[in-house]
Amino acid sequence: MNENVATVMQRVNALVDEYRARCLWFLREGYYPQTPAEACRVLESIERHGDRVAFQKAATLRQLAARTPSTPGSSPLAPSGR
Repeated sequence: MNENVATVMQRVNALVDEYRARCLWFLREGYYPQTPAEACRVLESIERHGDRVAFQKAATLRQLAARTPSTPGSSPLAPSGR
């Protein structure tokens, strides 16, 4: 995992911690996304179940995660069609 991917994932994990009780109650305790694709799904859940501030934070991070390759040499993820 390159530094850019690691930085994005660290920020995602911090947001997961911040909104776990309010927005991610359905995820097992201690779950953290391992790939940018998983991060996008979790961030979409925060956007859907959170308040305006949560939505803004998650949307910003989801845009970064969507541009982050899942594996070395892969193409960036396409944003979800919501």
